[in-house]
Amino acid sequence: MPDAFAYCADLVRATDRDRFIATLFAPAERRGALHALYAFNSEVARVREVAREPLPGEIRLQWWSEVISGERGEEARANPVASALLETIAHHGLAAGRLMALIEARRFDLYDDPMESLAALDVYAAKTASALFALAAQILSGSDAEAVTGPAGIAYAIAGLIRAFPLHSARRQLYLPAEVLERHQTHPHDIFAGRSSAGLSAALAELRDLASRHLDTAREHVTALPQKAIPALLPVALVRPLLDRLARSEPFNPAEIPPWRRQWLIWRAARNPARIAA
Repeated sequence: MPDAFAYCADLVRATDRDRFIATLFAPAERRGALHALYAFNSEVARVREVAREPLPGEIRLQWWSEVISGERGEEARANPVASALLETIAHHGLAAGRLMALIEARRFDLYDDPMESLAALDVYAAKTASALFALAAQILSGSDAEAVTGPAGIAYAIAGLIRAFPLHSARRQLYLPAEVLERHQTHPHDIFAGRSSAGLSAALAELRDLASRHLDTAREHVTALPQKAIPALLPVALVRPLLDRLARSEPFNPAEIPPWRRQWLIWRAARNPARIAA
């Protein structure tokens, strides 16, 4: 499917603008593979929005699992994202197990079960955002740069979940761990009713602190990041500024980083990689 990679590029441009901007700093011959990986991520990350109900969502995620395991050959060749992804997996030796774990973690998104603990949140973030950074780094450099991509991905995921808190709470979905809510004496019913409280603010502050600590860990290892892998990590440059804005925001009205500034932060980190996790 000659236009499969172009299709992926258009999908990423529309659904994951930050990562699309970051790919512009990657070598031209590697961008198609990055677009395929990121398009796949967009497909599985948006399953709840597209499917709307758990059962159709489960079916979509199972289809992707079967694509990666080689059970949907004909259908995969007819799907531009699946076709491009399979070619990328083969060409760059990406671990199918890591992609399968990412899909499995996304099953949590389909339901309204609460995130039980900080440990569970760490695992979710590691299997989704960290894995995506690691796979992108492998495409670019042959190394997953785990010392950076692991903690950077967790920080990135947590910041994104806090940013999306109003959306998730509106559909009665909680990524704020139950143990954190209990520690700050905050009840889910109040969250679903859209009621702010000192306890809720404290719970979100605890998550911001956790993200910040993971970002600090990533920063300690940025100098060891292979030069070729840098474009894979550029979206991480948005995390610290986002956390700062979220700290000054109301829980149900989080401050956004304007698109022009997001692009500038990515560009600045590309020029000075030390700013990736600064």
